[in-house]
Amino acid sequence: MGSDLTDTNNADQFLIAAIRNGDQRAWRQLIERYQGRLLAFARARLRGPGEAEDALQETLLGFVTSLAHFDESRSLETYLFAILRYKIGEVLTKKNRRKEIVTGFDVDDDSPGIPDPANSETPSQAAAHHELTRQQADVLATILRRLIEEFRDRDKLDDLKVIELLFYVGLRNKEAGERLDRDEKAVAGVKFRALNCLRDYLEELPDERRNLLGSASVSSEATVSRIWRERRLSCLKRSTLGSYVLGVLDEPWNSYARFHVKEIGCLMCRANLDDLSRESERIGDDVGERMFQSSVGFLSRPG
Repeated sequence: MGSDLTDTNNADQFLIAAIRNGDQRAWRQLIERYQGRLLAFARARLRGPGEAEDALQETLLGFVTSLAHFDESRSLETYLFAILRYKIGEVLTKKNRRKEIVTGFDVDDDSPGIPDPANSETPSQAAAHHELTRQQADVLATILRRLIEEFRDRDKLDDLKVIELLFYVGLRNKEAGERLDRDEKAVAGVKFRALNCLRDYLEELPDERRNLLGSASVSSEATVSRIWRERRLSCLKRSTLGSYVLGVLDEPWNSYARFHVKEIGCLMCRANLDDLSRESERIGDDVGERMFQSSVGFLSRPG
């Protein structure tokens, strides 16, 4: 399952390097690669005429103008969706419909944000606090990702469903058991073993990384849930979703994909799924050309 993700990251890095050199063809390729899933996500949230396309255009402009500061260790897809969700939020705020934003999708937002006027922290203190929080989140994401990979590598996807309901959605043991038709004690057992694994993974990290958590506890469901959502740790790869759409995904992956998309309601995976389902129609070719023409002028000029 890992090689596909690696290939995607390598392709993205190649495109980004070319775009930084002002390569218009690479910029067009990036738009073609991501516009469908981004547009599907925006269309599910913005109903006004042209609002989704406008949000997509603003997203692409936001990306290309901030490209000099893009950290290539981050997922490009995550970064683009983060910008898009921010742009959608701006539109809904202007229309006094902020409450309509679906909260099932959270972005990995590394920006310090706007300081609280009542907060006595200096800007440097706030920045230091933000950096510590980000580093702590990185550690938690590392051990959570390892746990998920362990479940997937061993085909323990039924147990992963349990953990996803507990950590991602925030259900109680009884609620998760009812949702999955499993005994509450069995659910508690899965949770207990998972938390022990997380503690073991934490102990295996270098001291400087392990000590970053300080008083933070890996058993804190609120913290784990937040990191899981922000980093979308259990999101399915696009190739897996493609196999699901075609009906050729083997069990138990097929039932897990259905669970993750329909039961968990992962909005990013839904957007990818919608885009894949419409590929035969290819409704966005004209949109992609408009996006390219409206943004290509913002590319860096070759030196």
